[in-house]
Amino acid sequence: MQEEYDALQHNRTWELVPHPSNAHVVSGKWIFKNKFHANGILERRKTIWVVRGISQRPGLDFDQTLSPVIKLATIRTVLHLAAAWD
Repeated sequence: MQEEYDALQHNRTWELVPHPSNAHVVSGKWIFKNKFHANGILERRKTIWVVRGISQRPGLDFDQTLSPVIKLATIRTVLHLAAAWD
């Protein structure tokens, strides 16, 4: 958990700002997951911080719900096709 927190701090993932008196704060939580090798031996423990988006209120806390995520394999495929087709 400390390593993940340090990485978030190092990457400047967020900026701490004063809490406005009329604002609703969206909470979050830690998710823990164990990553295993194919033979079942523990490789590492993965910890991520996620926001509880369900506590948001449409029109008040957010107006867009898009969260783009792309896989590295997709990027490689697009770059390969772009290079092949010049």
